[in-house]
Amino acid sequence: MTLSHPPQETPATTAPLGSLIRGHRLRIGLTQRELADLSTISVRAIRDLEKGKAQRPRTDTVRLIADALRLGPRARTSLEAAARRGTRAGGEVRRLSMERAAPPVPLYPLVGREAETGVIVEELGSGAERLITVVGLSGVGKTRLALEAAARLYEAGLPVLWHYGDGATADCLRADDDPLPRLADACARYLRGGGAPEELLPALSEALTTLNGEGTEGGSAVLVLDGVDTAALDFGRMSRLLRTFPGLRLLITGERPWNVPGERLFLLAPLEAPAPAAGHPGAPAVRFFLSQLRRVRPDLVPDEQALADVAWICHRLDGHPAALGAAASWLTVCDLSTLRNIVDSDPAPLLDHLAGGPDGSRLQVRVGRTLAALPAPYRTLIGDLCHVGDGEFLLQDVVRLTGRPLPECGRLIRELLVGGVIRTCTDGGRSAFRVLCVVRAVAGAAATV
Repeated sequence: MTLSHPPQETPATTAPLGSLIRGHRLRIGLTQRELADLSTISVRAIRDLEKGKAQRPRTDTVRLIADALRLGPRARTSLEAAARRGTRAGGEVRRLSMERAAPPVPLYPLVGREAETGVIVEELGSGAERLITVVGLSGVGKTRLALEAAARLYEAGLPVLWHYGDGATADCLRADDDPLPRLADACARYLRGGGAPEELLPALSEALTTLNGEGTEGGSAVLVLDGVDTAALDFGRMSRLLRTFPGLRLLITGERPWNVPGERLFLLAPLEAPAPAAGHPGAPAVRFFLSQLRRVRPDLVPDEQALADVAWICHRLDGHPAALGAAASWLTVCDLSTLRNIVDSDPAPLLDHLAGGPDGSRLQVRVGRTLAALPAPYRTLIGDLCHVGDGEFLLQDVVRLTGRPLPECGRLIRELLVGGVIRTCTDGGRSAFRVLCVVRAVAGAAATV
């Protein structure tokens, strides 16, 4: 029986790159996992190279694989030549690889969003939803959720095209300058009304064919538009994009919904932060705050009293991630008990992060813009609700305060939820709502001006 594995010093100049890698790997008895470990290249990248799905590996990738395979000079030259042939054969777009079609890398682990991530991954991965818009108040974690969902979809085999909008966060490692981010930016420009279809659609078609492999239909991929203004997007162009590419799915993050047919609106609330008396020591907001505490004060090991203070701070700040991160930054200049006392008396000064220079996180400025964009009746209602039960209210309170019919009051509450300025409260087992602490702080400051 004759094996097709090329011997160690055979040039095999006409063999495809994937066949060469697989032949050398099998010759020395390595699995794909073992080759990945030795080369520090991902298993997925090795698999895609051997299948021919990755058309243009980077020079460093080829070198690492050659080193791991212990290739001699002639075999190494053949491998490098095969990689160059793959580059020339497909033009600029065919130089893409699944290794590049990955979302940006988050800087910090995700805490407490397992259910939300699972829903988005299931709906986009199955194709049950093709347009999901994640909305919520600034700093609630929309980008981090999108990063996690995109990473899991990528691991499931879907290429990811990622575009950074003007409102995107900087808490991730962005891709280097290659065709994929430029293609995602071109898609965003097209959806904003810029660029002609004959310029974008052929390039996108070729890219999706390359990323999914020859002979595939539909060109499956996820296009993420992070931190975009949905009011600037063109519904007609989006419809054409989705009709042209049946396998394309869109994930959008922003501060307001698009309100177009087919949109799956995903309201992202702050992290769960029940009252400490409710007995939830492992609440997501508490775990998030402790992760921030470790970054600021790694020497501090919380005892029982400290954990009680943390739980109370998280509850008072409504589990809002950016507010919790800002409050935790103050532990560089005060202790936990002092921080709790400040949160109880006047949390407003704590809501801007100490790090990052004089601008800090500017959370209150961004929330102020959100409130200013609300219609006047909504702002009036928010001001009235801030004085009802320390910001906690029922549907009946809105009926009483506004004098409007029940259905209209229900729609008012929904709009405030969509705007992210209130959240649901489940501590008492009833359908209650709460104006977020950061919103109360900004609204109170505006009322005194």
